Amino acid sequence: MRPAALLLDFNGTLSDDEHIQYEIYREIFAEAGKPLAEAEYFEQLAGLSDPEIVRTWFGEARPELVAERVRRYRTRAANGSTVGPEKREAVRYAAKRAQLAIVSVAARVEIESVLRAAGLAALVSLVISVEDVATGKPDPAGYTLALRHLKRRPDEAVVIEDSEAGVAAAKAAGLYCIALEGTMAIDRLGRADEVVGALDVELMRRVLG
Repeated sequence: MRPAALLLDFNGTLSDDEHIQYEIYREIFAEAGKPLAEAEYFEQLAGLSDPEIVRTWFGEARPELVAERVRRYRTRAANGSTVGPEKREAVRYAAKRAQLAIVSVAARVEIESVLRAAGLAALVSLVISVEDVATGKPDPAGYTLALRHLKRRPDEAVVIEDSEAGVAAAKAAGLYCIALEGTMAIDRLGRADEVVGALDVELMRRVLG
């Protein structure tokens, strides 16, 4: 049976921005007195929500750092350039065949600004952001909320993720999960049902028909 819904992670999956994310965190954390190395970001923090990243690194909530992270991200990525032509084409193809949702631990304002700039906002039925759930990935709350809004069962939807935490969240929600290479080593994506090299029309055609 062809899936009725496609649930996409945002950072690192639809938006090729994990290195932008790291650079912003590197700057902010250095300014706050606790520098962050690239390996530390990708091994310990990638895939978590902004509040959880800050809390993990500093041992306490620092909402001012989260706000600054979002501000700098919008300055650098809100023009839509992090969503390349191949992914835009894939989303347009998918939108003709399934309900599309973004399920992310990013802030709603940054997700929606990128979608608008990339010309994809009208194609996405639902955005679940960090503001919508009490706990981020690997907790499945975002995915279960998306299924409820879309009125779909887990067996009617497919997820595309790029992080260990995201894959864990999708599987905990009972969803079929495709992991996208690039953000993390493949061995950290082992719980995914399959691992692919690109989010493109070829993948959408195979998954959605």
